[in-house]
Amino acid sequence: MLTILQWVLAGFMIFAGVMHFVSPKGFERIVPKALPAPRMLVYVSGFFEIAGGVGLLVPLTQRSAAWGLIALFVAVFPANLNMAKNDIPLGKTKLPRWAHWVRLPLQGVLIAWAWLYT
Repeated sequence: MLTILQWVLAGFMIFAGVMHFVSPKGFERIVPKALPAPRMLVYVSGFFEIAGGVGLLVPLTQRSAAWGLIALFVAVFPANLNMAKNDIPLGKTKLPRWAHWVRLPLQGVLIAWAWLYT
């Protein structure tokens, strides 16, 4: 049985993934310079966010999707850290520098949230 929280996480991931395709430049800016092909990495992560979100809603793929999302949250952490270290705005709205640092522990929350569906 799908829970409300499961639907919320799935919706959040699908929305975030779609935004990687709709507005990739903001996401490209936070990709660490050491990594190649920022646009491709943005599209790949967006694809897996959408796939993970949809997968959470299908009982047959829920467990695999949750593990995939956990791996994705770990994989994108360097971009979030880069965003905080260099005070990079994700979109047109510039957050205060402290907000980027407060946002980092949310990756742990997202990992724990996805873990519920493993």
